[in-house]
Formats: sequence, C-alpha cells, structure tokens
Amino acid sequence: MTQHKQAVEKAIKSINQAKEEVSKNHWRLNYHVASPAYWINDPNGFSYYKGEYHLFYQHHPFTPQWGPMHWGHVKSKDLTHWEHLPVAIAPSEDYDRDGCFSGSAIEKDGKLYLMYTGHKWTGDNHDTDLEQVQCLAISEDGINFEKLTNNPVIGAAPEGDIHPNHIRDPKVWKHGDEYYCVIGNKTKNEVGQVLLYRSADLLEWEFLNVAAKGEGNFGYMWECPDIFHLDGQDVLMMSPQGMKPEGHLYHNLHQSGYVVGELDYESGKLGHGAFQLLDYGFDFYAPQTTVDEKGRRVMVAWMAMWESDMPEQEFEWAGAMTLPRQLFIKNGQIISKPMPEVETLREGLTEYEHVSFEGDHVFKDVSGDSLEIDVIIEAKEATRFGLKMRMNEELGEETVLSYDCNEEFLTLDRNKSGKGLDGTRRTPVKLHDNELHLRIFIDTSSIEVFVNDGEKVMTTRIYPDPTSTGIEFFADGLISVKKLKKWALGKSVGVSPIAASGLTE
Repeated sequence: MTQHKQAVEKAIKSINQAKEEVSKNHWRLNYHVASPAYWINDPNGFSYYKGEYHLFYQHHPFTPQWGPMHWGHVKSKDLTHWEHLPVAIAPSEDYDRDGCFSGSAIEKDGKLYLMYTGHKWTGDNHDTDLEQVQCLAISEDGINFEKLTNNPVIGAAPEGDIHPNHIRDPKVWKHGDEYYCVIGNKTKNEVGQVLLYRSADLLEWEFLNVAAKGEGNFGYMWECPDIFHLDGQDVLMMSPQGMKPEGHLYHNLHQSGYVVGELDYESGKLGHGAFQLLDYGFDFYAPQTTVDEKGRRVMVAWMAMWESDMPEQEFEWAGAMTLPRQLFIKNGQIISKPMPEVETLREGLTEYEHVSFEGDHVFKDVSGDSLEIDVIIEAKEATRFGLKMRMNEELGEETVLSYDCNEEFLTLDRNKSGKGLDGTRRTPVKLHDNELHLRIFIDTSSIEVFVNDGEKVMTTRIYPDPTSTGIEFFADGLISVKKLKKWALGKSVGVSPIAASGLTE
C-alpha cells in the first residue's frame, strides 16, 4: 500500500468512528453539504464528470478545527441529493506534507485530474515560513486518486513582483486546444493578484502573466481565483483577504466577489471593471464554479467565515457548503439563483395571496427549521417591514430580515439568532413596482436569502435552539403580502434519491 493510500485510509477510519455521533447533532444540515464529521472549508474540484457532479472540499478529518488539509468528497446526479464518498487525497509526500490545499478538477482523456496546492511549513511563522507548489492527482473512476509521480507540476514562483511563498488555489480550464490555470498570489509588497499559466497537456506549465492585480482597497492576498466565460463576457471571481470596510461593504474578515471584463489569451492580461460582492451576508467564502452538460455555470461556496464562532465544533463538526447557485450576467452584474433541482425537495405547499396588514402577522403553518419561503411583499404605506425567522419568544431568539423603504436597504440581523454569533449586514436594494421579492432557504443552522430574483444574496449561519421555529411578519404601516408560498424541504445529503422521500439515512 502506498504512503498516500495509507494516509487516506487513516482519514477514512477517523471519520467513520465519529460520524454516527455527529449525525445526532440538532444543527446538522438537511440539504446543505457538510462532511460526515470534523472540519471543512473551501469547495474544491467542483466538476461534472461522467454524468455526475463531483464536489470536493478542504477537510481536516481528525478534529473540528482547521489542520493539515485533506480533500473530502461528495457526488450528485442532480446537485441536490449528495452521496458521501471516501477522502480523495491526503498529505503524504514531502511536497504536501502539511496539507493538500485548495484546487480544481478537469476531465482529460476520460480521467479526472485534480490540480491542488501542495503545502508545507518551513518554520514557526505561518505567514513567512511556508512553501507552496502545484500538484496533480489522477483518477480513472472519479473516486480513487493517485498523485503524479513527478509532482509538483509547477514548482518555484516565476520571476518578478510575485511573492514566492503565497501561491495557491489553482483553477484549471480548457480554452481552444490548450489548458489554462489561474493561481492566487500577492506581490512582494502585499497586494493581491492572480497569475495565469498555460499548458498543452496539464503536465508542463508555462507562466503567461499577472492576469490582474489589486489597486487601492483590494486586499493583500487574492485566494481561490476562478476565470470563466459567461453570457459573452469573462469573469474573474476571487476571495481577497484584507479589504477594509467601506460603508455597508466589506465587514466580513475576508470577502468574495468578482470583476467582469475580457481576458486576452495571448498577453495573459484581464481588462476588467470594478469589484463587486457575490454575497452580502456573513458566511460566504472561496466560491468555485463549474459548467455542466446543459451549459449552466454553477457556483458553490464555503458557508462559513474565517475566525468566526462555530458552535457546532462542540459536536465534532464545523463548516458547510452553500446551496449550488446558477450564475447569469445582467447589466454587468452577476445574478445568482438557486438551482431549479432544489425544488425536488419540496413537500407540503402552504399558500397565501393578497393578505394586507400592519403590525405583526403570523401565517398559519408557515414555520419550521427546514423550509423554503417564496414571498412578494408590496410596501404600500410602510416605511419598514420584514420578517423574523427561527423565532422563540420565550428564549428571545429570532433572526430578522428587514427592509427600510426610505434608505432602500435590506438588513439581516443575527444579534438574537442563538449561540455564538451576532451582528448585522446591509445591502442596498430597490423595490420593483414598490414590491420586494424574497426567496428564503432556512435549514437547521443556516439561512440564504435571494433578493429580487438573485440581484442580491445574503447568507448566514445561525445556531438557534431546536424549538425556535416560529416565523412572523411585521410592518410599521400597511403592507400587502401579494404571494406567499412555503414548503418543507426534505433531507438530501447522505440520502439516496430513492430514499429521500422517506427521510432515511
């Protein structure tokens, strides 16, 4: 048995010993991907291979804290029902002894190639004492992976104003007859940038250029870059570290967003417009996209944030993935919507139309901890309105989504959401014909709010008491709930599609 196979087996054994106890935790999510046990962060290797979606993730399979990174693995036929698979890659060689950091996947000659960053510490200072190189692991079946014997495929950093140690998170794609990859980096003076490489065969890589670099308040390191073509334009998506707050923007520790422009494949330079956020909530980082057989551009991100409280760690797990979201470009901005396949989880429709009120209002049978709400609210005479979710008056728990008609801001408030977390996030939102359209996905420890058909999204983890299931609408003047639909959503992670309706593990 190879060193790598031994390392994978050790990780699998650790997870199997813990997963049954972890599954009993009341905050375990029903329809969001999380590992069966222990820590996860960035999505990796998101790909469509042999008729199935494969999603890998950064994983420490021994504790619920960040540690030497492995790649966990799930797959799905429909982006909704996910099956847990064995750990795909584990630290085992000198070049990745302290972690198989983030990367991506691509199919070539019927095989699935994972391109990842091999990481090792060279001293005690984790900001300066490190080496990062780019490596490949290859699979014939999409499940069992072997590392390339002549790794790394990209060793030392290129010459120029390129930090030699912080060089990670390769995202690979094919354009024409050649392969390209973009890698996160920073300058020697701590300015975030991305590097572009080209290859004929995924094995030999040529450095082309610094594709894009930050100016002004654009962070000291760009992590997890992704370049793709969408609706006639090129998009660079990345996660800048170190952006400073500006008004209502950039209040998370690190941000995730994009620029729209055009990549010149000859010069390796990306001309682009201004940076825009992908999500205006608390818990969204390191998004990665893939394209499926229908040509849809699908994105998923880590539904957590660095240095944030994670109360689930007490129960031997930490971190989860967002719902997969389909991306579009409209008026130079990315619109993100839940994949339509999530609708297969719907059970038991409750529906209301044209209900007008002021003050507080509770709709019968609109409550729960695993549900979807689709609501259109006409502001009428109100200056402020919204809804409280995961409510329990006795415990004083609620997560509040409120719209201010005068300021034209939507606010997500988790100051009373339960254990561990607090704060508010705000984003400007304009009413359409004096109406606000919200599509809200509530899971046992998360909320995702899609605003006006995906113009804005706000994502947060919350940790309420399991009895906090109330939902209450409020308005400080007359509003009309023009349409309200609510469905319970079934469990879909770790459940086969056939068994999903019975909610059996």
